[in-house]
Amino acid sequence: AFCRVVTTLAPSDDSDIEVEVWLPSSDWNGKYQAVGNGAFTGSIRHGSMAAALAQGYVTSSTDTGHAGNTASFGLGHPEKVIDFGWRSIHEMAVTTKAIVTAHYEDEPRYSYWNGCSAGGRQAMKLAQRFPEDFDGIVAGAPGQDWIGRAAGALRVATALEANEGARLSAEDRLLIHAAALDACDTTDGIADGVIDNPEACDFDPEVLLCSGANGPSCLTATQVDTVRMLYSSPGNPKTGRAITGLVPGSELNWTDMGWTQSARDTGLEQYRYLVYADPEWTIDQFDFDTDIVKAEEMDGDTLNALDPNLKPFFDRGGKLMAYHGWSDAQISPLNATQYYQRVVEAVGSVDTVHESYRLFMAPGMGHCRGGEGPSVFDKMTPLEAWVERGEAPDRIIAARQSDGVVDRTRPLCPYPQLAVYTGSGSTDEADNFVCRVP
Repeated sequence: AFCRVVTTLAPSDDSDIEVEVWLPSSDWNGKYQAVGNGAFTGSIRHGSMAAALAQGYVTSSTDTGHAGNTASFGLGHPEKVIDFGWRSIHEMAVTTKAIVTAHYEDEPRYSYWNGCSAGGRQAMKLAQRFPEDFDGIVAGAPGQDWIGRAAGALRVATALEANEGARLSAEDRLLIHAAALDACDTTDGIADGVIDNPEACDFDPEVLLCSGANGPSCLTATQVDTVRMLYSSPGNPKTGRAITGLVPGSELNWTDMGWTQSARDTGLEQYRYLVYADPEWTIDQFDFDTDIVKAEEMDGDTLNALDPNLKPFFDRGGKLMAYHGWSDAQISPLNATQYYQRVVEAVGSVDTVHESYRLFMAPGMGHCRGGEGPSVFDKMTPLEAWVERGEAPDRIIAARQSDGVVDRTRPLCPYPQLAVYTGSGSTDEADNFVCRVP
């Protein structure tokens, strides 16, 4: 049983932000957990709220100021774009805390954010822009380079739409994945069907180039170029900042048009409605060298969440726990590692950053969940221990299930550490691994 509060917020003349707050009727744990959204989704996340409520939290969710899962809401409505980018989640947090205090006559002891994908982008935006809103933040597969991801997905799709012969079939992707594993699976000393450290994987797809007639066990030169394009991270021609590509090991999550369908759709929506304000704009009109520059300049830090100065959040005592699957083909995992490195540079040292921000990279994990590697793990318990008792997460145990049965566990380690096999015992048991920098 819970009290359900529905409210509409209007911080600007063109805002129409719907928020729901659910407050347990009994056994409230004294805490607040806000839940994030996905893609351009304009809807309350009732399923995520129910999960938080079942654990005793007050919980809230917002439609981010619009209805539907397209960016058409932003056409001619700049205030609504700001609401989606960051204002709705901040206003939700402030309003929820006021409702909690009025309802229970007591403030929440701790406030948490839990989101993945677009919800991970929101998480990073909160840590960067509103360090006082949340004590602990879970940022899963954070789409914080929102503009870069759109450009990266469209860059590949534009080339493949124009050249059917360059596309990679499901069989081709299996072939490439097997070759990538052959090159890099055992660099960690064990053969387990996943690449533990794709950043160090030296895989050249030219090994699959057909030496004679084209066949099912090789790729054409054009297809090899497609693989290289998917792995590459071109720079913004004006700023030089890398627009991250995908990594070896992610091939099973590719599509015949490159990145995932959602990545392409979100990219198309971004340029169609928010960059060119033209509902008829099509992928074939995309030009990477000019369009990425235009899009980033127009964004003005509204959707992107790339500010590396997390010192205000750290100084307030905030804890940020991020995670990303290495096999993600919807949001590049290099996004997460490169941002982490920029935070280290901005704050000063790895040790200082690790006191407040830890990134856990999951080998073989897809977008937010699933994949060939262990991808099921508890996010909130280690974050609460860190926030409430100062027990920083040195490792998080992830599990992989087959037919409902756990067949592998593995520690996820704080980046840049990796899970290293001790040399004895089953390689499917987390106890036989230690976390250390290779």
